[in-house]
Amino acid sequence: MATVELRFSAQPEHVRTARLVAAAVARRAGVDEAVLDEVRLAVGEACSRAVGLHRSHGITAPVAVFLIEEEKTFAIEVGDEVPGPGADGSVPGGVSGRRAAHGGGLDDPEPMADDEDEMGLAVISGLVDDVEVRSGADGGVIRMSWPKTPVAVLP
Repeated sequence: MATVELRFSAQPEHVRTARLVAAAVARRAGVDEAVLDEVRLAVGEACSRAVGLHRSHGITAPVAVFLIEEEKTFAIEVGDEVPGPGADGSVPGGVSGRRAAHGGGLDDPEPMADDEDEMGLAVISGLVDDVEVRSGADGGVIRMSWPKTPVAVLP
């Protein structure tokens, strides 16, 4: 099982590069051509979300993208370094780091940012059947996976 690791500074202009690399590696891994547009769009949304989280929290660490070729699936993990809910013990559980980082209450200073974050996650969920969103003290990860096309064996 091969893994390609891509790290880029949290700048919006690097998201396009991540999309192109993800599509190329997915194609090589055996993901069906009909699904490659979904791969590109989902990676673009996940990377844009990570870039936005890093920039809004003043994090200078790079965004990490892991492209993982497994036996029957191709998976992509996009990670950010924004501590998630409960990282400081104040908010138990959750899906994303942004709301909890601001206290998660009605006086949230960035309500539009939360809406954009939730919209991005909704778009990803609509594009990818197998998606998992995790967050913790070290940041968050969006893991997406697609089935690989079986290779036809010629007689």
